[in-house]
Amino acid sequence: MPKRKVEDELEQLSALRLAAPGEVVIAALRKALRDRVNVIVAKAASIAAELNLCALIPDMLTAFDRLFLDPAKNDPQCWGKNALSKALTVLGHSEAATFMRGLQHVQMEPVWKGQEDTAAVLRGACALALIQCTDIPVNEMHTQLIDVLADRAQTVRLDAARALAELGTPEAILLLRLKARLGDADPSVTGEILSFLLRLEEDHAVPFAGSFLDHVEGEVREEAALALGGSRLPASIVYLRERWASSPGLAQILIRAFGASRLDAAVLFLVEIVRTARTRDALAALEALKPHRESSKLWQKIASAAGGRRESEIAAYFTQHFPKPEN
Repeated sequence: MPKRKVEDELEQLSALRLAAPGEVVIAALRKALRDRVNVIVAKAASIAAELNLCALIPDMLTAFDRLFLDPAKNDPQCWGKNALSKALTVLGHSEAATFMRGLQHVQMEPVWKGQEDTAAVLRGACALALIQCTDIPVNEMHTQLIDVLADRAQTVRLDAARALAELGTPEAILLLRLKARLGDADPSVTGEILSFLLRLEEDHAVPFAGSFLDHVEGEVREEAALALGGSRLPASIVYLRERWASSPGLAQILIRAFGASRLDAAVLFLVEIVRTARTRDALAALEALKPHRESSKLWQKIASAAGGRRESEIAAYFTQHFPKPEN
C-alpha cells in the first residue's frame, strides 16, 4: 500500500478555502473529518469554521467524540480536538456537554523522562466556549469554571478567569476577586484577573486592585500597578498619584504603571517626575515617555523638564533618546 502524503492532502484541503462553498466542498470536508489522521481532521475543522459551514456540525461532533477513544494514539497533542472545539465555538454550537467533556479532559503523553499533559489548550478553549451554551444553568457554569480556575496549567487558569470575566455575572466577579486574593503560582494570572475586574467594575475595583501594591511579592505588586495603569480609568491615575506621594518605595513600579497608561494625566505626571524626582526616577520616567517623543507639544514639555535638571545623566539620556520632532 503506498505511503500517504499527508502534507499534500493538507494542501488540497487548504485549497478548498478558495472554492465556492457548496456540496463538493462539504463532501470533501466531511470525508476529511472522518479521517484517521488527526491533523487532517484539524485542518478540515478549521476550514469548515472559516467557511461558516454549520451543516458540518454533526460531523464535527462525531469526530470530536471519536478522538477521545485511545486519545494519545488517535489524537496526539490534541490537535484534532483543539481545532474541533474552536471550530464548534466559532460556528455557535451551544450544547454544553461537548465542551464540558473537553473541559475535564487530561491527556498524558510520553516525553523524555516521563509524561506531560497535552490537553491544556483544549481545556482552556472549552472553558471559553462553555459561556455561549444555552442548555446549562449559569450556576453550573460557575461550578465548572471554578474547577478549571485551579487547573495545573497556567494557560487554563487564565482562560477560566477570562471566561468568568466574559460571563460578567455578580457571582463571576466575586469568584475573580476570591481567586485574586488566594493568589496564583504565576503572578501574571493575578495581574490579568485584576485587569478583568477593572474592566468589569471600573472605579469600584480601583481600591481592590490598589491593595495588591502592598503584596509581599514584588512581581504581584508590579502586576497590580500595570493593571491599574493599563485600565485607562481616570480614578486609577488618581489612586496611583496618591500612592506616589505616600509610598516612595514603589516609585519604579508606579512609573511603569503611569507608562502603561495613555491618559493625558498619566503622561503629564511622568513629565512632572522628570522635573522634580530623584535622578533614578527621573531617568525611569524619561524611559516611560519615549513612546510620546514624536509629539512636538509634549516634546517641549519633556525638554523643559529635563533641561531644568543639573544631572549630566539626564541631559545625556534626553539628548540621545529625544531628538526634536521635525513637525
